[in-house]
Amino acid sequence: MPVPEPVAPSDAHAPAPAVPEAIHRRRWLILGVLMFSLLIVVLDNSILNVAVRTIATPAPVGLGAAQSELEWAINAYTLVFAGLLFTAGLLGDRLGRKKVLLVGLVVFGTGSALAALSDAPGELIAHRALMGVGGALVMPATLAILMNVFERDEQPKAIGIWAGSVGLGIAIGPVTGGLLLEHFWWGSIFLVNVPVVLVALVAMVLLVPDSKDPRPGRLDPLGVALSIVGLVLLVYGIIRGGELADFTAPSSLLPLLGGLAVLAGFVLHEKRTDHPAIDMAHFRKPAFSGAVAAISLVFFALMGVTFVAAFYLQSLRGYSALQAGLLLLPLAVAQLLFAPRARLAVARFGARAVCTAGMLVIAGCLASFAFYDATTPVWVLELVLFAQGAGMAHVMPPVTVTVMQSLPRTRAGSGSAISNTFRQVGGALGVAVLGSVLSTAYRDGVEGHLDAVPPGAAREAAGESIESTLAAADRLGAAGRELAPAAYDAFLAAMHLTAVVSMGAALVGAAVVSTVLPARRPPHGPGHGAGPAPQAPHGDAREEPVRG
Repeated sequence: MPVPEPVAPSDAHAPAPAVPEAIHRRRWLILGVLMFSLLIVVLDNSILNVAVRTIATPAPVGLGAAQSELEWAINAYTLVFAGLLFTAGLLGDRLGRKKVLLVGLVVFGTGSALAALSDAPGELIAHRALMGVGGALVMPATLAILMNVFERDEQPKAIGIWAGSVGLGIAIGPVTGGLLLEHFWWGSIFLVNVPVVLVALVAMVLLVPDSKDPRPGRLDPLGVALSIVGLVLLVYGIIRGGELADFTAPSSLLPLLGGLAVLAGFVLHEKRTDHPAIDMAHFRKPAFSGAVAAISLVFFALMGVTFVAAFYLQSLRGYSALQAGLLLLPLAVAQLLFAPRARLAVARFGARAVCTAGMLVIAGCLASFAFYDATTPVWVLELVLFAQGAGMAHVMPPVTVTVMQSLPRTRAGSGSAISNTFRQVGGALGVAVLGSVLSTAYRDGVEGHLDAVPPGAAREAAGESIESTLAAADRLGAAGRELAPAAYDAFLAAMHLTAVVSMGAALVGAAVVSTVLPARRPPHGPGHGAGPAPQAPHGDAREEPVRG
């Protein structure tokens, strides 16, 4: 009779080795450094949201970026980040999380400096992609290090604080961006990252220990390449269709179909390889798939509507970048207030009821954008943004816990990576799809009013976004006097349509979570009311930290 193999690392009854005392004493300081590193990555995207109008303004104020180029400036970062997230985690396992985190900060800081000095939209897009590489190296390493410096009983609290830095970045990013744009040129929103990165590097070297996985997984370069190529082609086709106002044009349709084909090939490859970047077996579990879909749809709607709101507040309502940043604060403040308490609602009503209600609140808030005009009271917008943030705060924590509960303890790291990946992909598609809807509807609405603009490239450019139309009206002087009101009307009509589409995405999310999420948490499950305690990678065996 064969002797069964030992189950040492994943044995639930094996006590985890204690964290070395020297590291244990400074664990909260280490958490602060990790939060600071993560904050840089999150802050950059939220800063960019209030700067899109400035970057769209012709030189010397901005770069004169078209709306499609602004979408790529956001998505170049997001797509590269999402595509490399799993590989970055495996590199940390192999080479040491601290080393990979340091490299990620250097790459992110370098990309930020180059982005600040960009002379053209194409350069900005390329440098944003480089920043995405750095961000992908930073995020998984911070969580992996955290798991190795905190004992299990403190991990839920530490991870909650770690996750709170994301909400903090969303909150202070628009205000920081507005302050910088009030006093400096547009490139300052990227250049400000450089000194922050330098401080983080010094703190990381002095305080943070290193760790490795004794059994790291194999890399899947083909899977990573297929995922990035497929997503880029898909998003390019969507953005190009919006730019042309014609999704059947070959330059839009062919990339769309090609992207879908490459992504189908990615799924087939992941199913067949013995070392997949994403284990497709996870998606056979309805609760897991539904939770991941909800994460994607929430960020689809959030990123898309934030992109539109920046133009509504600045181009149509005339607020400065700083004022627009302050006006967006309720969205983040509500998340900071309610996210830590969402577990209490789940304990009482169950994840299904709480998440369904949250998605319906989000859908209602997005629908309200279909009724805004140039005279809508600001307090109405503030209440809606606060309610939307509260809705998100009651969706994201429960669905994230559902993802983690759907997997074995040894797959906690994989579950975290999947939820982060689909969060980024959902946001990228939100900007692409909703941005393209806005662009297409705007062009259709304003084209009949561009007769005063010289035909050819100038007229084509003038019809792409409200900023381009207003710039053309300024150049025409008295002849363009009637063009600005037409641009405002066309933008409002386009925004109303975009709001309806984003509401539809949120309603789909509500239908998904109401069908597949668990109705109630088992009364005797671990961490009743607060979700299971996160586990160290590879079961209960903690990797021995190595001083960096």
